[in-house]
Amino acid sequence: MQRVLLLLISSMISFAQATTDTAFHAVVYVEIMPSSKAAAVSAFKQYREASRKEEGFVRAEIFEQSGWPGHFTIIETWSSQNAFNAHAAAVHTKEWRSRLDPIRLSDYDQRPYRTLVLSSPPAAANDRSTYVIAHVDIGGQGTNAAELLRKLAELSRKEPGNLRFDVLQHAMRANHFTVIEAWQNDKALDAHAAASHTRQYRDGIGPIAGSPLDQRIYKVAE
Repeated sequence: MQRVLLLLISSMISFAQATTDTAFHAVVYVEIMPSSKAAAVSAFKQYREASRKEEGFVRAEIFEQSGWPGHFTIIETWSSQNAFNAHAAAVHTKEWRSRLDPIRLSDYDQRPYRTLVLSSPPAAANDRSTYVIAHVDIGGQGTNAAELLRKLAELSRKEPGNLRFDVLQHAMRANHFTVIEAWQNDKALDAHAAASHTRQYRDGIGPIAGSPLDQRIYKVAE
């Protein structure tokens, strides 16, 4: 327990020193009844249009997991946590959640994140691109996971076919990260998986991982 606590403190200090970005991100996982996918996407679009009118809104994206109809990940970006907090209290936000209640099969799992590495700006959503969203959980000590992820993002962005490589760090649990990738096609993603820097990252992260890498393929659901 003490070793894990030291790792968390180290990660939080590293994060605070590394970025002055005030952006706040909300990453949501929710499963919808497959027969209600169209209704869910329609509700999301209406919710996004209403959110765009709010102060501090940056963007909101919705992805559906490939091969798993009705499994959605929503990524919202706001200029600050205060802007997000005001948005969370808005009437239309509460109405959006209420519209999902009758058709969702899972809880509305919303997680708070800060920026670790972010494209400026990320590539526009493309329904022909391949998206990867991964959750990285660090449970050991001895390697700076944030630095490993920064290096991976820097090198991956230089690869042919890369459109986006962002890394977010959990706002409350600094040992949790979400990685968002976009590639022109599956071939580019396969080449990235075989790249030497990708293998080096996985070799470095493996001994300190708190759980197996949770990496899933997505498509734009807009």
